[in-house]
Amino acid sequence: MEAATFVQGAGNGGSKNEKTPKKGAFDAASTHYEELTPLPSGQERAFCLARGSCNQKTLVCPSECPERKPKKNKEEKGCFIDCSSKCEVTCKWRKPNCNGFGSLCYDPRFVGGDGVMFYFHGAKGGNFAIVSDDNLHINAHFIGTRPEGRTRDYTWVQALAVMFDTHTLVIAAKRVSLWDDNIEALTVRWDGETVEVPTDGEAEWRVVKDGREVVVERTADTNSVRVTVAGLVQMDVKVRPIGAEENRVHNYQLPDNDAFAHLETQFRFSNLSDLVEGVLGKTYRPDYVSPVKRGVPMPMMGGEDKYQTPSLYSPLCNFCRFQRPSGFTAIEGVAQY
Repeated sequence: MEAATFVQGAGNGGSKNEKTPKKGAFDAASTHYEELTPLPSGQERAFCLARGSCNQKTLVCPSECPERKPKKNKEEKGCFIDCSSKCEVTCKWRKPNCNGFGSLCYDPRFVGGDGVMFYFHGAKGGNFAIVSDDNLHINAHFIGTRPEGRTRDYTWVQALAVMFDTHTLVIAAKRVSLWDDNIEALTVRWDGETVEVPTDGEAEWRVVKDGREVVVERTADTNSVRVTVAGLVQMDVKVRPIGAEENRVHNYQLPDNDAFAHLETQFRFSNLSDLVEGVLGKTYRPDYVSPVKRGVPMPMMGGEDKYQTPSLYSPLCNFCRFQRPSGFTAIEGVAQY
Protein backbone atom coordinates (compact mmCIF):
# COMPACT_ATOMS: atom_id res chain seq x y z
CA MET A 1 0.00 0.00 0.00
CA GLU A 2 1.42 3.37 -0.96
CA ALA A 3 1.71 6.04 1.68
CA ALA A 4 -0.03 9.39 1.68
CA THR A 5 1.54 12.66 0.61
CA PHE A 6 3.06 15.11 3.10
CA VAL A 7 3.36 18.70 1.85
CA GLN A 8 4.79 21.65 3.72
CA GLY A 9 4.03 25.19 2.62
CA ALA A 10 6.48 26.99 0.38
CA GLY A 11 9.33 28.58 2.27
CA ASN A 12 8.96 26.36 5.36
CA GLY A 13 11.61 23.91 4.29
CA GLY A 14 14.69 25.55 5.81
CA SER A 15 17.26 28.06 4.74
CA LYS A 16 18.82 28.25 1.29
CA ASN A 17 22.16 26.84 2.43
CA GLU A 18 20.48 23.60 3.48
CA LYS A 19 19.75 22.77 -0.15
CA THR A 20 21.95 20.95 -2.61
CA PRO A 21 22.89 22.66 -5.90
CA LYS A 22 20.13 22.96 -8.45
CA LYS A 23 19.69 20.14 -10.90
CA GLY A 24 20.25 20.78 -14.57
CA ALA A 25 17.58 21.49 -17.14
CA PHE A 26 17.83 17.90 -18.37
CA ASP A 27 16.12 16.53 -15.26
CA ALA A 28 12.53 15.37 -15.53
CA ALA A 29 9.92 17.42 -13.68
CA SER A 30 9.30 14.61 -11.20
CA THR A 31 12.87 14.78 -9.89
CA HIS A 32 13.47 18.52 -10.30
CA TYR A 33 13.98 19.43 -6.66
CA GLU A 34 16.56 20.43 -4.08
CA GLU A 35 17.21 18.20 -1.08
CA LEU A 36 16.63 19.71 2.36
CA THR A 37 18.00 18.56 5.69
CA PRO A 38 15.86 15.67 7.02
CA LEU A 39 13.43 16.13 9.89
CA PRO A 40 14.61 14.99 13.39
CA SER A 41 12.59 11.81 12.75
CA GLY A 42 14.86 11.01 9.80
CA GLN A 43 12.20 11.73 7.18
CA GLU A 44 13.83 13.22 4.09
CA ARG A 45 12.46 16.37 2.43
CA ALA A 46 12.67 18.07 -0.94
CA PHE A 47 11.97 21.60 -2.19
CA CYS A 48 10.25 21.37 -5.60
CA LEU A 49 11.56 23.46 -8.49
CA ALA A 50 9.46 22.04 -11.32
CA ARG A 51 7.01 24.40 -12.97
CA GLY A 52 3.35 24.08 -12.10
CA SER A 53 1.29 23.72 -8.97
CA CYS A 54 4.08 21.93 -7.09
CA ASN A 55 6.63 24.71 -7.59
CA GLN A 56 8.21 25.85 -4.29
CA LYS A 57 6.34 23.21 -2.29
CA THR A 58 8.25 21.10 0.24
CA LEU A 59 7.47 17.38 0.10
CA VAL A 60 8.23 15.18 3.10
CA CYS A 61 8.77 11.42 2.99
CA PRO A 62 6.27 9.47 5.12
CA SER A 63 7.33 7.57 8.24
CA GLU A 64 6.67 4.26 6.44
CA CYS A 65 9.57 5.00 4.07
CA PRO A 66 11.55 7.93 5.47
CA GLU A 67 14.52 7.64 3.06
CA ARG A 68 14.76 7.82 -0.70
CA LYS A 69 17.54 5.23 -0.57
CA PRO A 70 17.22 3.00 2.53
CA LYS A 71 20.69 2.41 3.96
CA LYS A 72 20.20 -0.13 6.74
CA ASN A 73 18.21 -2.50 4.54
CA LYS A 74 18.54 -1.70 0.85
CA GLU A 75 15.60 -3.97 0.04
CA GLU A 76 13.10 -1.89 2.01
CA LYS A 77 10.70 0.40 0.19
CA GLY A 78 12.14 3.78 -0.70
CA CYS A 79 10.51 7.19 -0.75
CA PHE A 80 9.74 8.45 -4.25
CA ILE A 81 9.38 12.22 -4.45
CA ASP A 82 7.38 13.44 -7.43
CA CYS A 83 7.49 17.19 -8.04
CA SER A 84 5.53 16.98 -11.28
CA SER A 85 1.84 17.86 -11.47
CA LYS A 86 1.19 14.86 -9.21
CA CYS A 87 3.03 16.66 -6.38
CA GLU A 88 3.23 13.63 -4.10
CA VAL A 89 5.50 11.22 -2.26
CA THR A 90 4.94 7.47 -2.32
CA CYS A 91 6.61 4.35 -0.95
CA LYS A 92 7.87 2.10 -3.73
CA TRP A 93 9.90 -1.08 -4.00
CA ARG A 94 13.19 -0.41 -5.78
CA LYS A 95 13.09 -3.67 -7.72
CA PRO A 96 11.79 -4.48 -11.20
CA ASN A 97 8.08 -5.25 -11.36
CA CYS A 98 7.85 -7.84 -14.11
CA ASN A 99 4.13 -7.11 -14.57
CA GLY A 100 4.61 -3.34 -14.69
CA PHE A 101 4.86 -0.96 -17.62
CA GLY A 102 8.25 -1.04 -19.32
CA SER A 103 9.32 -4.41 -17.92
CA LEU A 104 11.59 -6.98 -19.57
CA CYS A 105 11.84 -10.34 -17.80
CA TYR A 106 11.74 -14.11 -18.23
CA ASP A 107 11.90 -15.76 -21.66
CA PRO A 108 11.97 -12.70 -22.53
CA ARG A 109 8.57 -11.21 -21.79
CA PHE A 110 7.84 -7.50 -22.20
CA VAL A 111 5.11 -5.25 -20.91
CA GLY A 112 5.00 -2.25 -23.21
CA GLY A 113 4.36 1.40 -22.58
CA ASP A 114 0.78 0.68 -23.64
CA GLY A 115 0.43 -1.98 -20.91
CA VAL A 116 0.21 -4.87 -23.40
CA MET A 117 2.27 -7.99 -22.61
CA PHE A 118 4.18 -9.77 -25.38
CA TYR A 119 7.11 -12.13 -25.98
CA PHE A 120 10.07 -11.45 -28.26
CA HIS A 121 12.40 -14.41 -28.68
CA GLY A 122 15.18 -13.00 -30.81
CA ALA A 123 17.99 -15.56 -31.06
CA LYS A 124 20.72 -16.84 -28.77
CA GLY A 125 23.89 -14.84 -29.27
CA GLY A 126 21.91 -12.07 -30.94
CA ASN A 127 21.76 -8.35 -30.11
CA PHE A 128 18.59 -6.32 -30.54
CA ALA A 129 17.60 -2.68 -30.16
CA ILE A 130 15.17 -2.44 -27.27
CA VAL A 131 14.90 1.36 -27.54
CA SER A 132 16.23 3.66 -30.25
CA ASP A 133 15.42 7.36 -30.14
CA ASP A 134 17.09 10.67 -30.96
CA ASN A 135 19.00 10.86 -27.66
CA LEU A 136 18.95 7.30 -26.31
CA HIS A 137 19.66 3.80 -27.57
CA ILE A 138 19.46 0.55 -25.58
CA ASN A 139 20.58 -2.82 -26.89
CA ALA A 140 19.99 -6.22 -25.31
CA HIS A 141 22.26 -9.25 -25.70
CA PHE A 142 20.43 -12.57 -25.72
CA ILE A 143 21.72 -15.87 -24.40
CA GLY A 144 19.84 -19.09 -24.94
CA THR A 145 19.66 -22.75 -25.74
CA ARG A 146 17.83 -24.96 -28.21
CA PRO A 147 16.95 -28.38 -26.79
CA GLU A 148 16.81 -31.32 -29.14
CA GLY A 149 13.57 -31.37 -31.09
CA ARG A 150 12.82 -27.65 -30.68
CA THR A 151 12.41 -25.35 -33.68
CA ARG A 152 13.46 -22.16 -31.89
CA ASP A 153 15.80 -21.00 -29.15
CA TYR A 154 14.84 -20.40 -25.57
CA THR A 155 16.34 -16.97 -24.87
CA TRP A 156 17.02 -14.58 -21.99
CA VAL A 157 18.54 -11.10 -21.79
CA GLN A 158 22.06 -11.29 -20.35
CA ALA A 159 23.31 -7.73 -20.93
CA LEU A 160 22.03 -4.24 -21.66
CA ALA A 161 24.03 -1.46 -23.32
CA VAL A 162 22.69 2.05 -22.71
CA MET A 163 24.05 4.55 -25.24
CA PHE A 164 23.65 8.33 -25.08
CA ASP A 165 25.77 11.33 -26.08
CA THR A 166 29.24 9.78 -26.56
CA HIS A 167 28.91 7.28 -23.72
CA THR A 168 27.99 3.63 -23.21
CA LEU A 169 26.90 2.08 -19.92
CA VAL A 170 26.69 -1.73 -19.82
CA ILE A 171 24.85 -3.74 -17.16
CA ALA A 172 25.40 -7.48 -17.51
CA ALA A 173 25.07 -10.82 -15.75
CA LYS A 174 28.17 -12.97 -15.41
CA ARG A 175 28.17 -16.57 -16.58
CA VAL A 176 27.66 -18.59 -13.41
CA SER A 177 28.00 -22.35 -13.03
CA LEU A 178 26.39 -22.64 -9.60
CA TRP A 179 24.13 -19.85 -8.35
CA ASP A 180 24.60 -18.29 -4.91
CA ASP A 181 22.47 -15.27 -3.91
CA ASN A 182 25.34 -13.95 -1.78
CA ILE A 183 27.88 -13.84 -4.61
CA GLU A 184 27.91 -10.91 -7.02
CA ALA A 185 26.99 -11.91 -10.57
CA LEU A 186 26.34 -8.41 -11.89
CA THR A 187 28.90 -6.31 -13.74
CA VAL A 188 28.90 -2.62 -14.69
CA ARG A 189 31.03 -1.09 -17.42
CA TRP A 190 31.33 2.61 -18.26
CA ASP A 191 32.85 3.49 -21.64
CA GLY A 192 34.63 0.15 -21.76
CA GLU A 193 36.02 0.18 -18.21
CA THR A 194 34.69 -1.98 -15.37
CA VAL A 195 33.46 0.04 -12.40
CA GLU A 196 32.86 -1.13 -8.86
CA VAL A 197 29.65 -0.12 -7.12
CA PRO A 198 30.33 0.26 -3.37
CA THR A 199 28.37 -1.85 -0.90
CA ASP A 200 28.59 0.58 2.02
CA GLY A 201 27.82 4.25 2.62
CA GLU A 202 25.63 5.57 -0.18
CA ALA A 203 26.25 2.26 -1.99
CA GLU A 204 26.39 3.97 -5.35
CA TRP A 205 28.70 4.82 -8.24
CA ARG A 206 28.19 8.25 -9.76
CA VAL A 207 29.65 10.24 -12.63
CA VAL A 208 28.79 13.51 -14.40
CA LYS A 209 29.81 13.79 -18.04
CA ASP A 210 28.81 16.41 -20.59
CA GLY A 211 26.42 17.92 -18.05
CA ARG A 212 24.54 14.65 -17.52
CA GLU A 213 24.60 12.68 -14.26
CA VAL A 214 24.72 8.88 -14.26
CA VAL A 215 24.11 6.94 -11.05
CA VAL A 216 24.25 3.20 -10.34
CA GLU A 217 23.03 2.43 -6.82
CA ARG A 218 22.61 -0.88 -5.09
CA THR A 219 19.10 -1.92 -4.11
CA ALA A 220 20.38 -5.09 -2.44
CA ASP A 221 23.81 -6.14 -1.21
CA THR A 222 24.32 -8.17 -4.39
CA ASN A 223 22.81 -8.56 -7.86
CA SER A 224 20.32 -5.70 -7.80
CA VAL A 225 20.79 -2.04 -8.83
CA ARG A 226 18.91 1.06 -9.86
CA VAL A 227 20.44 2.88 -12.83
CA THR A 228 19.60 6.51 -13.52
CA VAL A 229 20.71 8.46 -16.58
CA ALA A 230 19.42 11.95 -15.85
CA GLY A 231 16.75 13.18 -18.21
CA LEU A 232 16.65 9.93 -20.17
CA VAL A 233 15.96 6.69 -18.30
CA GLN A 234 15.77 4.96 -14.94
CA MET A 235 16.19 1.19 -14.78
CA ASP A 236 15.64 -1.24 -11.93
CA VAL A 237 17.78 -4.29 -12.71
CA LYS A 238 18.10 -7.65 -10.98
CA VAL A 239 20.23 -10.67 -11.89
CA ARG A 240 18.59 -14.05 -11.39
CA PRO A 241 19.30 -17.63 -12.50
CA ILE A 242 17.13 -20.34 -14.01
CA GLY A 243 16.45 -22.63 -11.06
CA ALA A 244 16.29 -26.42 -11.19
CA GLU A 245 12.50 -26.50 -10.79
CA GLU A 246 12.00 -23.83 -13.46
CA ASN A 247 14.28 -25.80 -15.77
CA ARG A 248 12.25 -28.96 -15.16
CA VAL A 249 8.81 -27.39 -15.57
CA HIS A 250 9.68 -25.65 -18.85
CA ASN A 251 11.90 -28.47 -20.12
CA TYR A 252 14.70 -26.06 -20.99
CA GLN A 253 17.22 -28.92 -20.73
CA LEU A 254 19.91 -26.57 -19.49
CA PRO A 255 23.42 -27.96 -18.90
CA ASP A 256 24.51 -28.58 -15.32
CA ASN A 257 27.44 -26.15 -15.57
CA ASP A 258 25.46 -23.01 -16.43
CA ALA A 259 22.79 -21.33 -14.29
CA PHE A 260 21.87 -19.06 -17.23
CA ALA A 261 22.06 -15.92 -15.11
CA HIS A 262 20.06 -13.17 -16.80
CA LEU A 263 18.50 -9.77 -16.17
CA GLU A 264 15.07 -8.74 -15.02
CA THR A 265 14.56 -5.06 -15.78
CA GLN A 266 11.92 -2.36 -15.53
CA PHE A 267 12.43 0.87 -17.47
CA ARG A 268 11.05 4.35 -16.81
CA PHE A 269 11.75 6.76 -19.63
CA SER A 270 11.90 10.56 -19.82
CA ASN A 271 11.50 12.71 -22.92
CA LEU A 272 10.98 10.00 -25.54
CA SER A 273 10.06 11.37 -28.95
CA ASP A 274 6.82 10.46 -30.73
CA LEU A 275 8.88 8.49 -33.26
CA VAL A 276 10.81 6.30 -30.81
CA GLU A 277 11.72 2.85 -32.15
CA GLY A 278 12.86 -0.48 -30.73
CA VAL A 279 11.18 -3.67 -29.56
CA LEU A 280 9.99 -1.91 -26.39
CA GLY A 281 10.45 1.71 -27.45
CA LYS A 282 7.80 1.71 -30.17
CA THR A 283 5.13 0.77 -27.61
CA TYR A 284 5.56 4.27 -26.14
CA ARG A 285 4.48 6.03 -29.34
CA PRO A 286 1.26 8.00 -28.82
CA ASP A 287 -0.31 6.43 -31.92
CA TYR A 288 0.94 2.88 -31.30
CA VAL A 289 -1.52 -0.01 -31.69
CA SER A 290 -0.15 -3.40 -30.64
CA PRO A 291 -0.31 -6.08 -33.36
CA VAL A 292 -0.03 -9.02 -30.95
CA LYS A 293 -2.91 -11.42 -30.37
CA ARG A 294 -4.69 -10.92 -27.09
CA GLY A 295 -5.90 -13.74 -24.88
CA VAL A 296 -3.31 -16.32 -25.94
CA PRO A 297 -0.72 -17.77 -23.52
CA MET A 298 2.28 -16.36 -25.39
CA PRO A 299 1.44 -13.36 -27.59
CA MET A 300 4.41 -13.01 -29.93
CA MET A 301 6.00 -9.86 -31.30
CA GLY A 302 8.14 -10.14 -34.41
CA GLY A 303 10.65 -7.64 -35.68
CA GLU A 304 13.98 -9.43 -35.40
CA ASP A 305 14.88 -8.19 -38.89
CA LYS A 306 14.00 -4.60 -37.95
CA TYR A 307 15.95 -4.40 -34.70
CA GLN A 308 18.93 -6.78 -34.85
CA THR A 309 22.25 -4.96 -34.39
CA PRO A 310 25.78 -6.09 -35.34
CA SER A 311 26.94 -6.08 -31.70
CA LEU A 312 25.89 -5.11 -28.19
CA TYR A 313 27.68 -1.79 -28.71
CA SER A 314 26.28 -0.88 -32.12
CA PRO A 315 23.29 1.48 -32.52
CA LEU A 316 22.80 0.37 -36.13
CA CYS A 317 19.73 -1.53 -37.27
CA ASN A 318 17.19 -1.26 -40.06
CA PHE A 319 14.79 0.86 -37.99
CA CYS A 320 17.15 2.46 -35.49
CA ARG A 321 17.05 6.24 -34.97
CA PHE A 322 19.96 6.96 -32.64
CA GLN A 323 23.16 8.39 -34.10
CA ARG A 324 26.43 9.14 -32.37
CA PRO A 325 27.82 12.68 -32.60
CA SER A 326 29.95 13.46 -35.62
CA GLY A 327 33.49 12.14 -35.25
CA PHE A 328 32.63 9.59 -32.56
CA THR A 329 34.76 6.43 -32.59
CA ALA A 330 33.18 3.37 -31.02
CA ILE A 331 35.03 1.35 -28.40
CA GLU A 332 35.76 -2.01 -29.97
CA GLY A 333 36.76 -5.22 -28.29
CA VAL A 334 35.75 -4.22 -24.77
CA ALA A 335 33.83 -6.91 -22.91
CA GLN A 336 32.73 -9.93 -24.90
CA TYR A 337 29.32 -11.37 -24.00
